[in-house]
Amino acid sequence: MTSDLSMQLMSQLMWMALSIAGPVLLFSLAVGVLVSVIQVVTQIQDASLAFIPKLLAVFAALLLFGPWMLKSLVTYASTVIGNIPSMF
Repeated sequence: MTSDLSMQLMSQLMWMALSIAGPVLLFSLAVGVLVSVIQVVTQIQDASLAFIPKLLAVFAALLLFGPWMLKSLVTYASTVIGNIPSMF
């Protein structure tokens, strides 16, 4: 395996990880900002008030994007595993 091939595999791995984790992180970020705005407006400062909606948003994002995430991961893994004989 050459260094160029290993760098290409690492680059693909990082982009795949970012694209898989991105929707869940964006949902969590959006809900976190919304809850923070609500806490500022109502002056209710409770840690569980921010935690529980974010937990529910992550769960909803996993339900919504889970099949796509799994398909992308399986496609990437099968591509990498399928290319193993040509790497060596």
